[in-house]
Amino acid sequence: MQNSLQVLKIWPEDSLLSFLPLSHVLERMAGHFLSCYQGSTVAYAESIDAVPENIKEVKPTVMISVPRLYEKIYAKIIDQVESGPPLKRKIFYWALNVGKKYVHKEMMKEPIPAGLRFKRNLAFKLVYHKLHEALGGRNRFMISGGAPLSAEIAEFFGAVGIRILEGYGLTETSPVISVNTLDNFRFGTVGPVIPNVEVKFAEDGEILTRGNHVMIGYYKKEADTKEVIDEDKWFHTGDIGIMEDGFLKITDRKKNIIVTAGGKNIAPAPVENALVTSQYIEQAVMIGDKRKFCTAVIVAAQEPVENWAKEKGLSFNSYEELVALPEVRELIKNEIDRLTPHLASYETIKNFTLAKAPFSIETDELTPSLKVKRRVIEEKYHDEIEKMYDV
Repeated sequence: MQNSLQVLKIWPEDSLLSFLPLSHVLERMAGHFLSCYQGSTVAYAESIDAVPENIKEVKPTVMISVPRLYEKIYAKIIDQVESGPPLKRKIFYWALNVGKKYVHKEMMKEPIPAGLRFKRNLAFKLVYHKLHEALGGRNRFMISGGAPLSAEIAEFFGAVGIRILEGYGLTETSPVISVNTLDNFRFGTVGPVIPNVEVKFAEDGEILTRGNHVMIGYYKKEADTKEVIDEDKWFHTGDIGIMEDGFLKITDRKKNIIVTAGGKNIAPAPVENALVTSQYIEQAVMIGDKRKFCTAVIVAAQEPVENWAKEKGLSFNSYEELVALPEVRELIKNEIDRLTPHLASYETIKNFTLAKAPFSIETDELTPSLKVKRRVIEEKYHDEIEKMYDV
């Protein structure tokens, strides 16, 4: 905790809204131990679905979440903007562009011209303040962890004056290894390594860490402990990463790296993160290990796609009927193509299947911290996946 508090300023006056399970190390440490240690106030959400309403009631100054919450807020905002009148859309995107220029100057520690400062203040009055009010109006910053956060989504929130500080760690590391701070941040990274923590990289790019933050070992599992903590006390995280200008950047989980039949290595997380920035795509799971090309299982965002289909005069009686419409498939295909033009040919999504229902905790497709269970998805959609390669 003391290591984290050297860079994350949590005050007794702060108020936090907690909704992740306390069995999740991020919530247990940052939302429980850290806040209690500092004497902050913690409010517990009634449920995940009640979070938007609870935010307005609690008006938190600090929030801790996995990326899924930020993705849903982002998608809802973009959907509302795109369905609004042209003038409002124009004002919104003007304000967003102003905010991006402003926050980029902040990020690079460059002087902010008076003209840009004036435009940013105007943008706040016209646009940003509404987003701040929706988050309670007192937010100092939000913390993201547990899974990769899209750089585009982090930049979006930063542009409107809501800072998401993405960090990195594991249950075995207490959990914080690195985190962005209010005055030292880079979108698309998990920030600088925190004080009293060592980090180095194995030959294959795996992140290794050492320090008093690392666990003693797995309880009564000596063999498992020796597999992850070597003789020099370096803990092998299982994550692949690089260091960019003093900021740690995670590529993907080592076990999630896709190795195609042609021998190409692909990290699925950056591709999946790009796809979920679409207002029409809620979740994406990339497939391609030991395959000739890459495909994906896509969850269409229910409300935005339903609204789109109604505007087009399309008929459907259920979510399953909605995603079976050829027009919806074409919509998602166009979104995939729009969001992934930068990928190498072997990384591109050549085919996809639309999930028959949104992933959920109840159907065992998501963990309690809202991470997608890849193996469960691959098993559940085995037949659909095989058909995509049956060409």
